[in-house]
Amino acid sequence: MSNIRDAALSSKAWPFEEARRVLKRFAKAPPEKGYVLFETGYGPSGLPHIGTFGEVARTTMIRRAFEVISDIPTRLICFSDDLDGMRKVPGNVPNPDQLTPHLQKPLTRVPDPFGTHDSFGDHNNAMLRRFLDTFGFEYEFISATDFYTSGQFDAVLLRAAERYDEIMAVMLKSLREERRQTYSIFLPIHPDTGRVMYVPIKEVDAKAGTITFDDEDGTEMTLPITGGNVKLQWKPDFGARWAALGVDFEMYGKDHSTNTPIYDSICRILGVPAPEHFTYELFLDENGQKISKSSGNGVSIDEWLTYASTESLAYFMYQKPKTAKRMYFDVIPKAVDEYHQQLRAFEGQDMAQRLNNPVWHIHGGDVPKSNMVVPFSMLLNLASVSSAEEKSQLWGFIQRYAPDTNPQSNPDMDRAAEHAVRYYNDFVKPTKTYRAASEIERAALQDLRDQLAAYDGPVDDEALQSIVYACGRERFDPLRSWFSALYEVLLGAAQGPRFGGFIALYGIQETVALIDDALAGKLVTPA
Repeated sequence: MSNIRDAALSSKAWPFEEARRVLKRFAKAPPEKGYVLFETGYGPSGLPHIGTFGEVARTTMIRRAFEVISDIPTRLICFSDDLDGMRKVPGNVPNPDQLTPHLQKPLTRVPDPFGTHDSFGDHNNAMLRRFLDTFGFEYEFISATDFYTSGQFDAVLLRAAERYDEIMAVMLKSLREERRQTYSIFLPIHPDTGRVMYVPIKEVDAKAGTITFDDEDGTEMTLPITGGNVKLQWKPDFGARWAALGVDFEMYGKDHSTNTPIYDSICRILGVPAPEHFTYELFLDENGQKISKSSGNGVSIDEWLTYASTESLAYFMYQKPKTAKRMYFDVIPKAVDEYHQQLRAFEGQDMAQRLNNPVWHIHGGDVPKSNMVVPFSMLLNLASVSSAEEKSQLWGFIQRYAPDTNPQSNPDMDRAAEHAVRYYNDFVKPTKTYRAASEIERAALQDLRDQLAAYDGPVDDEALQSIVYACGRERFDPLRSWFSALYEVLLGAAQGPRFGGFIALYGIQETVALIDDALAGKLVTPA
């Protein structure tokens, strides 16, 4: 353990860097509560999405890193803001018109349009928990509704009333003039209609623990701020929740970064040190625009898992979290292959290198071996030349290339073959464009065809790659234009695999026939 801890204390991997920041909080004394608390938040106005996965996955990576460098126990809480009022009816639910009368009610008081749970909030919370459980995350779930109504939040709410002016001073600095006139950190929940009310507060009585305001019809009302009768506006709620739970670490997207000083100030005003935080960059769609739940651009969890494994998604999430990245379907093959490259590299690495390897953080140190005998990108090319509609079409080639492999003994490879066929048919096939070869390309292809037809050596990637090089070396400068020709003329794509490996997988005689078809003009895409 000391060996891994020593390496972790100097590791440049970002989860260890963040874990060391958290550990610094307790340089003088361990936490009074007896553990370090990591938190992620969830807004249950919609179903869990890829950002939810990223937040929990990344926080889990930091938590695991912390557990290597410290013996202090840890907890991870996933907090659902389900007491928020429903501001608009989601467009992706059944019978949306039935929800309109419940606008502004807390999500846990809105009927479930799916008819499976007591409320819409309960339904989405259940989806969240199933979502997190599916990926094997270790966490504790807290509902804001339960947190407010059970009294767990009461002490902090009363403290917020006592320090109301200080908190209001922080908030008012961030608001436009017209908003300041009516703003209060407290939002009453109407005892009759059940709606969250955005109304001016006439009096905050810290001693009595009440707020007084005028109802929408002008009737003056007084409510206790405890017991779930009142909730905090979302920015004060952020800082107050940190104070109530004693949160030590929370990450959130760059869109929250301007609010960080507000959250921190409110937490400190309430008498608790602000947590460490980590701000990650947002994901971009294929056009470089920010991914949005409401617009539905980008890739969803279900869509990614249609074409690749959970681990490949976790690998993508690990990479450069402080850099904005395109997250569209074309990043999936690269993520799959790089994940397996890192698995293979892990076996031969020393401890320091392993702790810098993304797969250590994806698997919490318990790293499996890769059994991808054929890279995902190669499977896509194989699907392309064989026009595969079923994974069984790929298995014929795979088993000839790796005779000891079969779907039963290698289920990961089997799933990858299935994913590759789907990806090919949905994304590659519609965009395939074959072109005719130029005169110099025809000569090189004829040479390659003839050498392959006469070849009687071992079906070896390197030996075949040497033949490919030899056919292009004297004809093309730069040599990469020869490989571009192979991809564009034979595979109908701008990029492709290491061609010697492709020949070994697809078959020598099959490649000869493919070149014959190309030279005869049978592959060229009609104008």
